[in-house]
Amino acid sequence: MNSRRKALKTLTGTALTLPAVTTSLAHAAALEPQATLALKGNINHSVCRWCYNKIPLEELCKAAKEMGIKSIDLVDPIEWPVLKKYGLTSALPQGAGKGIADGFNDPKFHDELVASYEDIFPKLKAAGLSTVICFSGNRRGMSDEQGMENCAKGLKRLMPSAEKHGITMIMELLNSKVNHADYMCDHTAWGAELCQKVGSENFKLLYDIYHMQIMEGDIIRTIQKYQKYIGHYHTGGNPGRNEINDTQEIYYPAVMKAIVATGYKGYVAQEFIPKLDPLKSLQESIMICDV
Repeated sequence: MNSRRKALKTLTGTALTLPAVTTSLAHAAALEPQATLALKGNINHSVCRWCYNKIPLEELCKAAKEMGIKSIDLVDPIEWPVLKKYGLTSALPQGAGKGIADGFNDPKFHDELVASYEDIFPKLKAAGLSTVICFSGNRRGMSDEQGMENCAKGLKRLMPSAEKHGITMIMELLNSKVNHADYMCDHTAWGAELCQKVGSENFKLLYDIYHMQIMEGDIIRTIQKYQKYIGHYHTGGNPGRNEINDTQEIYYPAVMKAIVATGYKGYVAQEFIPKLDPLKSLQESIMICDV
């Protein structure tokens, strides 16, 4: 996980120096200073910390509150008290595991992974948090069928403890075509079948709209079909993983309406790398997704 974060920090820094693309009308409106946004309340908004690492966390928290954002995703335990100070939660924290490549599909990591997650569960509960991110790991020549069996075996070891502490483990769906070569949990159907094998409501999927647009498309129908296995959502513009406005191909208002229509009550987190002013782009994304 750390290596991914470091790489994406570098990418973020690079992206911020690129020439600005044509600004959409929504972004132009967002350039004007506004008071706290009056949101519709159908979407619980979050934002991923790593996309804004150049902004001090306290400054990001203040801006998030003004925008009506309730959560900051992918924060480590050391940062949880800062979020609490500003009345924010972390809808999807991190702090356990070995990262993206070394996940539950390889039994040699199971003992270490189980110990890591069993250590974080009570800390999450004490902090008032109820989820934690996890990963399948890379294939490294392993078949998807064997990897699924291995993942299920490792995750089942953790379900009694997860259920005891009220924690849901959320496995991220990532693309293996552009960003995370060889990653196993790269299709929704595979992740859904893994959920069935694990057989607990305390294990669900992170449906990353950007990643799944790259791997399989058909976003709305996929969400409708597999809604029961989805515990969290991330955004991002494709191609490029930048702003979710009209510079990219995904029409987010329709996607958000589809999510709301499923009865989903969790969070949608912005996880794009801003090419324009970061906080103005973040505010624009909230406006776009507030359906």
